[in-house]
Formats: sequence, C-alpha cells, structure tokens
Amino acid sequence: MAAKDAPPRWDRKMQQRLARGEAAALGELYDRFASLVHGLAHRVLGDERAADGITREVFVHVWENPESYDPKQGPLRSWVATLTHRLAVQRLRATETAALALEGGGTTEELERKVRSASVAARADYIVTSMPTPLRAALELAYFQRRDYRQAAADLGVTEDEARRRLRLGLQLLSTAHDAGSPGGPPGFGGAR
Repeated sequence: MAAKDAPPRWDRKMQQRLARGEAAALGELYDRFASLVHGLAHRVLGDERAADGITREVFVHVWENPESYDPKQGPLRSWVATLTHRLAVQRLRATETAALALEGGGTTEELERKVRSASVAARADYIVTSMPTPLRAALELAYFQRRDYRQAAADLGVTEDEARRRLRLGLQLLSTAHDAGSPGGPPGFGGAR
C-alpha cells in the first residue's frame, strides 16, 4: 500500500472521533498540534495575542468541521498547518489593510511583500519541524552551533559523507520554503492566499 493511498491510521481515527463529537479527541489533537499551530500563527503575525486567537480559531474550526479534512489530501498535521496559515494570513491582511486605511501610508504592494515574507518564514518553520530528526540535528549543529560538516559528523557520530548528505538534504528541503506549492509541504502552504 502506497503512503499516498491512505493516511496514517491515527489521522483516520482522529477524524472519526471528532466527527462523533468526542471531546477527548479534541483534547488529544490540541495536545499534539497546539504548539505547531501557535508557532506558525505567531511566525506569520508576530503577535502573541493574535497567535492565541488564531490557535483558538483553528481548533474551533476542526471541532465544528471535522469532515473538511480529506485524508486523501495528506496528513492531518499538514491540514492543520495549512488551515493555520490561511487563517493567520487572513488576519494579517485584515489588520494591515486596516492600518493602511487608518494611517494612509504604505501600499498594497508593501502589504503583499509582508504577507509573502511571513508565509515563507512560517513555511520554513514547518519544514524544519517536519523534517526527519537526523537532518534537523545536522542543520541545527551547522546553523546554531556553527559546526562544519566534519565537526557535525563527529558530534553526530556519523561519517563525514553522511554528515554532508544530511546537511545537503536538509538545506534542499529548506530551500523549498520560497516555493508556493512545492512538494514536501502542505498544499497551498506558502502562497500568499
């Protein structure tokens, strides 16, 4: 059975439980994805209170519309991330448009640049948190601890060739953050819609 043919078992069961109105399912979903949702919303909006509001909106939407998740389109995690991104971008557009109207300064092009920039940053965060642990560990060593591939290899206990491979793959995945509909991320995540 191909991975695209069926969603993970947990995703299917969670959707069924939500559709039955099981409050415990919502709690479990919240425990699993709240930090992802809040982090993505905060990355787009740059505001803690606004991110809290988007987090509430996302989980209310999931609770009230569990059937809107289509398991054939991908994992539940990606669907939740895409929903978060869409709601956060809508909120960003609304607040920035209101600010433009109130202040009279700025242009819609500046607004769109800000939305695109926030989208790329949120997508990059999503990619990093979703990539396999070995790739993420190599990137974290290289970026945060400024290790080269030789030092990363020693720290990770792998060969230098393996460290280079992990860094290259991690960077290739991360480079897709600028691509609106690139493979490996949630559909539509990254476009400024």
